[in-house]
Amino acid sequence: MSEPQYKRVLLKLSGEALAGGAGRGLDFDVIGSVCDVIKKCVDCGVQVGIVVGGGNFWRGLKDGGDRMERTRADHMGMLATTINALAVADVLEQKGVDVRVQTAIEMRAVAEPYIRSRAIRHMEKGRVVIFGCGTGNPFFSTDTAAVLRAAEIDADVILLAKNIDGVYSADPRKVPDAVKYESITYSDVLAQRLQVMDSTATSLSMDNKIPVLLFALKDPENILRAIMGEKIGTIVQG
Repeated sequence: MSEPQYKRVLLKLSGEALAGGAGRGLDFDVIGSVCDVIKKCVDCGVQVGIVVGGGNFWRGLKDGGDRMERTRADHMGMLATTINALAVADVLEQKGVDVRVQTAIEMRAVAEPYIRSRAIRHMEKGRVVIFGCGTGNPFFSTDTAAVLRAAEIDADVILLAKNIDGVYSADPRKVPDAVKYESITYSDVLAQRLQVMDSTATSLSMDNKIPVLLFALKDPENILRAIMGEKIGTIVQG
């Protein structure tokens, strides 16, 4: 097998991806197949951090809407990410992977508090670190949390595993002749309002010069392909 292109990666898994076709809850067949590939990455010597979303249980702005105070709705979303983090951690452990869950909001009975130096030390020892609770602050998405954690742990790349196979000039489900980009700059993503990440997350990755590789999670092996440097999805950089 060829050498990995990246030594330390931050993998962003959306909550919807963990739900499989159902869209809600947890699909352990899907989680199992994703964790199989994460194990392969660890076995290749790659240090892996993971940020999980919570949209399979609760989306603060969408589900709370105008019926709840936004801050409280976002706190509920942070708890949803912790459910997902614990589920992924459990499956990884069943497969023999050393794993730690760290949360931005303290809940010591179920996870470590997020401490940057401890997270890096875990990864240097070959443990997978799963970051829950987003940034720990309302009004920030888990995409922004992924960029923030990637910057803090000095990750080489952010692997954005989504339900689409790259960045397009328009929504390919609505515009059949939309063009898929192999690479694109952060500035173009912002200027064209392309739905890669929200603008806060995109600006943060641009300011910290962290490349973002977006690809489809439909085939979990894409995670390993991305790490090995195969040309998949779209790379956002520059």
